Amino acid sequence: MKDLDSAALDCLAALADERSFERAAQRLSITQSAVSQRLRSLESQVGQLLVVRSRPLRLTEPGKVLLRFARQLQALRTDVARELGGQVAPNERIAIAVNADSLATWVLPALDSVVQAGLKQGFGLELVVDDQDFTHDWLRQGEVLGCISTVRQALRGCLVQPLGVMRYVAVASPAFMRAQLPEGLNAGNFASTPFLVVNRKDDCQVQWVAKAFGVRAPRLQERYVPSSDAYVRAVCMGWGVGVAPELQARPLIASGDLVALRPDLGVDVTLYWHQWKLLSDLVAAPTRVALLDQIGQALARGAKTALA
Repeated sequence: MKDLDSAALDCLAALADERSFERAAQRLSITQSAVSQRLRSLESQVGQLLVVRSRPLRLTEPGKVLLRFARQLQALRTDVARELGGQVAPNERIAIAVNADSLATWVLPALDSVVQAGLKQGFGLELVVDDQDFTHDWLRQGEVLGCISTVRQALRGCLVQPLGVMRYVAVASPAFMRAQLPEGLNAGNFASTPFLVVNRKDDCQVQWVAKAFGVRAPRLQERYVPSSDAYVRAVCMGWGVGVAPELQARPLIASGDLVALRPDLGVDVTLYWHQWKLLSDLVAAPTRVALLDQIGQALARGAKTALA
């Protein structure tokens, strides 16, 4: 297998992003028929089905393998354009996966310099949000080129570096404590106390209660608020007990808007940055760092300042 058509690989990446032939065609400014032809040509070249034509469409396992290659090729193409001082192709972007709590606290300031440079050079940064235990799946499937994850082990062909520890603490509003927990949260009442949870992937509350009261797999009354910022606001409004990032909770505790239930107890989540290895040394001068490496370095600097 050689000389894979880059235009066909771009089609595959657009189909993975847009999940439909119509939207992929609009993104690439070509007809749906052209998208179908390029995909069929690529499938014929590799001898395997790459896309399941469902609604929404999805990639097969061979399709995911080629998607990883397409993403890396796009990143290399962006680096070449930047190295030559040219304009990056329209709609060219680097996708990375981050967890919602990092996005709500330290990731945006960390990436600001990279994004500001991208505005001038024409490339974009796409942030995909998922739970920190699941962002690694996006990397494995080729959907993104890098991710912030709790997974320590690097995938084959990837680099990994530790970022730091994100600490989660249990908090509630003073009004909630007076009305619902006048004697405090304890082993006798945690099961009847509402706990706010971001989504069904979020298990910080269960981990905190298990540590606090020595209970294995505690069952909680869960109330779902699927947004990091809205989650903290809901805790402040007295909707229930929250287990929130200390970075978010600290100023609210200092102002009296929140009360820390057990200041000495927290859930520590170690975060790592993963990225695919690219042939950046072949396309970048010694004085220039490849874009994906710049993103990783910016996140490492931001994490060093914000995380333990």
